[in-house]
Amino acid sequence: MVSALKCRSKAIMPLFLLVIIALLNSSSVEARIRRYKWDVKTEYKSPDCFRKVVITINGRTPGPTIRAQQHDTIIVEVTNNLFTENLAIHWHGIRQIGTPWFDGTEGVTQCPVSPGTTFTYRFVVDRPGTYLYHAHYGMQREGGLYGSIIVGLPDGESEPFTYDYDRNIILNDWYHDTTTDHAVGLSSVPFRWIGEPQSLLIHGRGRFNCSSLAVPNSDPGLCNASSSDCSPYRMIVVPGKTYRLRISSMTSLSALSFQIQGHNLTVVEADGHFVEPFVVQNLFIYSGETYSVLVTADQDPTRNYWITSNIVSRPAPNTPPGLGVFVYYPNHLRRSPPTTPPAAPVWNNTLPRMEQSRAIKARQGYIITPPPVSDRVIVLLNTQNEIDGRRRWSVNNVSFTHPKTPYLIALKENLTGAFDQNPPPNGYDDVNYDIRVVQPNKNATWSNGIYRLDFNTTVDIILQNANTMNPNNSETHPWHLHGHDFWVLGYGEGKFDKFNDPGKYNLANPIMKNTVPVHPYGWTALRFRADNPGAWAFHCHIESHFFMGMGVVFAQGIEKVGKLPSSIMGCGQTQGLYRP
Repeated sequence: MVSALKCRSKAIMPLFLLVIIALLNSSSVEARIRRYKWDVKTEYKSPDCFRKVVITINGRTPGPTIRAQQHDTIIVEVTNNLFTENLAIHWHGIRQIGTPWFDGTEGVTQCPVSPGTTFTYRFVVDRPGTYLYHAHYGMQREGGLYGSIIVGLPDGESEPFTYDYDRNIILNDWYHDTTTDHAVGLSSVPFRWIGEPQSLLIHGRGRFNCSSLAVPNSDPGLCNASSSDCSPYRMIVVPGKTYRLRISSMTSLSALSFQIQGHNLTVVEADGHFVEPFVVQNLFIYSGETYSVLVTADQDPTRNYWITSNIVSRPAPNTPPGLGVFVYYPNHLRRSPPTTPPAAPVWNNTLPRMEQSRAIKARQGYIITPPPVSDRVIVLLNTQNEIDGRRRWSVNNVSFTHPKTPYLIALKENLTGAFDQNPPPNGYDDVNYDIRVVQPNKNATWSNGIYRLDFNTTVDIILQNANTMNPNNSETHPWHLHGHDFWVLGYGEGKFDKFNDPGKYNLANPIMKNTVPVHPYGWTALRFRADNPGAWAFHCHIESHFFMGMGVVFAQGIEKVGKLPSSIMGCGQTQGLYRP
């Protein structure tokens, strides 16, 4: 597979053809079918000791980990038992080559799964790495519907680094209000902000201070510090052994730092691609990102150590750190570390976060060289606006709204009335727009128009950050692209200079990712090939930001998309076409 991918630097071929050729030429591949049967429902859980309604898969949050090998077929039969809510599940980082209808994005690739019905996703995991799955309907991800996808190399192949054991951790932030409360508040006039999270979870476990509840509650079970649901996450390690720790972020709002007290973390993988190794003490991670780090249990084995997560890029003084324990065997599981948790990074110090972003480069021997030039450049200005009295997030002053008929179906079936046929702007007035002040943006509007990309062309995306509607405030936005990986060509501070900054792009060894941050008052430059037929969302991975309109859709090669399964239909102009 690596050799097939490397040929992209010599001759550009459509992605879906490359994968088919690689599969046909690989006689050693013994692909398996991995079947899962999931029951999605709401239950009372107390992941941070505070009881609330959460969304579970087979009674669990995080949900079951999908484990497979490269080229395996994954079949997930999902039954929606949420009673009153629709459902869609996105397979984050899986490119869905040949199966764009199973990307799991409501309004883009499928109609949602109605309560009481069952939907079957079927797709191939075409490359190894650390990936995610999560709800992609409304704000359900925030309610607990998420989990990991771990794809290993085929038998007989190995990574370019060694370790003794493989572990997986998902980081998250956690609210006590329901997702419905948040959706109503964000859509209200006047606007009601959801605030900062009450807790940080390390693999589904956190600890809220029950004594801090503003109003005493007569229900003694509402917040129970002795609940087994909120006992700290503990990772048992053997002295002297090295662990591959797959760290993912499913936060709904927060950027995080992650550290293991007294231990170095060597970064070796990002979003499924091997990284030229570098060492950190704090790993900065943004919603939707995945990393693999190597950590060796090489400290004093007579004690245990803290695992911590902390919020960065936002002031969150009332959100306590996420805490877990790095347990040296044979120490007792419940033995707390003898020292206080390590100090958190300064939340508004952008410099070390920018330095880490720039340090992530493709590993020597695994570099996929990008095309030297692009065919099209799209600049996406990230703004916050008031539109018809409602607070919205926008791109080039256009706030995204979902159509009633999913784009993939509308495009394939030529349903031209299903969405606005006028494309969004390719940029903004970069000469006169001041990104460092609150702008009135009186031309801000709503739209469900899309970008149509010529198939197999090279596209540059410039993510440009700006001030919000609050003075002296610019937020970090992690952007995620469905159906593709992109080359990260560079980061910068201030306004992107279209004449000089492209000359500074890293074209030698850029990392490929599917999720990337744009830092406050900064820019991030990406390049990708429009070589995967379908309609694909590209959006801020902060749950409230996408809900409020911070996203776009790219369509490409629709004529090459196969016959759509009727199971994805049943909404909008496809009512009556649904077949289970």
